[in-house]
Amino acid sequence: MKNPVIFDTDPGIDDAFAIHHALYHPEINLIGMTTVFGNVPVEIAAKNAKILAEMAGQDIPVFQGASGPMVAPHKGFPTFIHGADGFGDINLPDPKGVIEKIYAPQFIIDSVRKQPGEVTIIAVGPLTNLAMAFRMDPGIAPLVKQVIIMGGAAKEYGNISAVAEANIFNDPHAADIVFRADWPMVMAGLDVTHQVILGRKEAEDLALKAPRIGGFLLDAADLYFNFYNGAFGIDGCYFHDPCATAYYVNPDLFCSIDAAVRVSCEGPAIGQTLIKPAGHPGPSTEWDGCRNHKILMKIKGAEVKEEVLGTIAKYAD
Repeated sequence: MKNPVIFDTDPGIDDAFAIHHALYHPEINLIGMTTVFGNVPVEIAAKNAKILAEMAGQDIPVFQGASGPMVAPHKGFPTFIHGADGFGDINLPDPKGVIEKIYAPQFIIDSVRKQPGEVTIIAVGPLTNLAMAFRMDPGIAPLVKQVIIMGGAAKEYGNISAVAEANIFNDPHAADIVFRADWPMVMAGLDVTHQVILGRKEAEDLALKAPRIGGFLLDAADLYFNFYNGAFGIDGCYFHDPCATAYYVNPDLFCSIDAAVRVSCEGPAIGQTLIKPAGHPGPSTEWDGCRNHKILMKIKGAEVKEEVLGTIAKYAD
């Protein structure tokens, strides 16, 4: 029996690539998707997750979670990047299935309690659902197999401020709770996601190989590509969220350091992930009691793209 995976998400265009990778990969046992505010309001995130599951012909339960940050004011939605609908404003029809009535953090708790030591949580949006689950039941932390997030930055500049990555910035208090909890974490942050670019031509090739799913991803990504072209001169986009699913199925594609992490929750550095490498001799006490996590620093970008796009091309349509 493959280990169960919960995918926590705010779809989102790069989320859609990662979710289809997870839906189609034969080694990923996706038992549910939990949704959070971020790229879109949480109601649209839940609808989008259900749309993606149905697009893949799978009956994956979707659980709606947090609609805003725990403490910090909500910063709004990046409609100029993902569109108002999260999929580049291509206006897909509503899903046929319904969103589950159980609150997303409760589903996380129930799943971990049901299969202690087995559940992996892959989180590619703000970490509010995970923080709330931990606040509701701190005893789940040592029962989680691992938490893999797309978020944060160790040495790389931020992408929403000079120092902050967007998912962490959107709820820094939640992120600080999650990093301080006693579960093993992997941080796939901007240090690796900025090393891999999905070119428009690669998305077009996927659409030729898998016309239905690849065609959807290409259409949805058009607005995303245009944003990156205007902002960074890139003919494509950074391949953020799929790095998390790629790590899950093949961690050998990455190199990491071990470090404790805190999150700045105020001032000009709000949302910055503050890294204390294992063995660092500094006397600071702010990281006391924090376990070390894996911080991904290097990535085999071509192999990650082949893992994600190749899986979709092989199993979709």
